[in-house]
Amino acid sequence: MNGNLRDKGLSLSGAPLAKAVVDALPNPLIVLDEDDHICLANVAAENYFQASSNVLLRHKLGDLVPFSSPVVGAVAQARSTSGVVNEYAIAVGTPRLGGERLVDLQTAVMAEQPRYVIVMLMERSMAHKIDRQLTSRGAARSVSGMASMLAHEIKNPLAGIRGAAQLLEPALGSEDRALARLICDETDRIRDLVDQMEVFSDERPLDRKPVNIHAVLERVKQLTVAGMGTGATVREDYDPSLPPVLGNKDQLVQVFLNLAKNAAEAIQSSGDAGEIIFTTAFRPGIRLTVPGTSERITLPLEVCIHDTGGGVVEELRPNIFDPFVTTKPGGRGLGLALVAKIVRDHGGIVECMGRERGTTFRVLLPMLRGSAAVRESEGDTP
Repeated sequence: MNGNLRDKGLSLSGAPLAKAVVDALPNPLIVLDEDDHICLANVAAENYFQASSNVLLRHKLGDLVPFSSPVVGAVAQARSTSGVVNEYAIAVGTPRLGGERLVDLQTAVMAEQPRYVIVMLMERSMAHKIDRQLTSRGAARSVSGMASMLAHEIKNPLAGIRGAAQLLEPALGSEDRALARLICDETDRIRDLVDQMEVFSDERPLDRKPVNIHAVLERVKQLTVAGMGTGATVREDYDPSLPPVLGNKDQLVQVFLNLAKNAAEAIQSSGDAGEIIFTTAFRPGIRLTVPGTSERITLPLEVCIHDTGGGVVEELRPNIFDPFVTTKPGGRGLGLALVAKIVRDHGGIVECMGRERGTTFRVLLPMLRGSAAVRESEGDTP
C-alpha cells in the first residue's frame, strides 16, 4: 500500500491505518489522479471489478468503463465544480464484468489534494427507493380506482347505519342510548378512515404555482410550535437563495407538517427535551433516471427535517412510507404514505435516514424552470 501510494504521488499520513479504513468500506472505492489513472483501490473495488489492486493500479478509468459511461461525466463534473456529484440508478459495466449492474455513484474532489477524485459505487440504495416511489404507475392507478369505488360504496351504507342509530336513540333507555351513541361514533371513525384512503386515489393534476419553500416551512414551524407545547425547541438553517418550487402550497404544507408532527411525537415519546431542525440546501449534483425512460431529471432542492427523538428502527426504515406501517401504538400508518404520494406527485422523492441521535427525513424536489429566480446554471453552488 505504501509503495503504491508513493509511486502514484499520493501521500497519506498513517498510510497503513488509511489502507485498513478504506478496505473496511463495504462499497467499491477508487481514487483517480488528474489523468484518470487509478491511484488507489479498496478490497470491495477489487471484488467489483474482478481484478487485484496491483492490476487496477496499472489502468485508467477508461479501461474499466466505456467512454460514454455516466461515471466519466460525473468525474469531470466533480473536477469542474470542486464538489460532490451524485448519480442514482446508473448502469456500470465493463468487458471484465460481462454485463451492466445498476448502482448509485458518488464522486468527490479531495479537499486537501484537489488533483485527486474519489469515486464510490453503491449498489441499488437510492435507486431502490426511487423504484418504490416512482414505478408501477399504471398498477397504482388501477388499485387507486378500485379504492375510490370501494370508498364510495362503503360510505353510503355507513350513512344509513348512522342515520338509523340517530333515529333510534331518543326512544331508547339510558344504557341502550349509550350503545346507539357508540354506533354513531364508530361509523364516524370508519368514515374518517375512508376519507383518508380516498386521498390516495386522487390522481387529478395538481394546481401548481411558484412556491417559496421557506414560506411553507415558516408556516409549518408556527403550527408545530403551537401544537407541541413545551419539551422541544425548533430552529432552522436555510439557504436563502433557493429558487421557487412549482407546486401546490397547501399540499407542501401538509407534507412538512406531517414530518414535523412525527418529529415532535418522537421527541415527546423519548422523554427528553429534544430539538427539531429545518434545513434547506441546493444540491446541484443530485440526478436520477425516470424509470421506464432514458430521461434524467435534476432534484436540486433539498429540504430536511431532523429530530433528536428515539429514531426509527433500521428494519422498519425501508417500508416506512408504505400504508399501514407505523411505530405508534394505535397509529394508522397513513401519514407518511400520504407524504410519499404528495412528494411523488410533485416529481420529487422522500427518504428516511437514521442519525447518531434521532431521524432525518429528506425531501428532494425539482426547481421551477424559466423563472428569474432560477440559478443561471444547475452547477452553480449557493
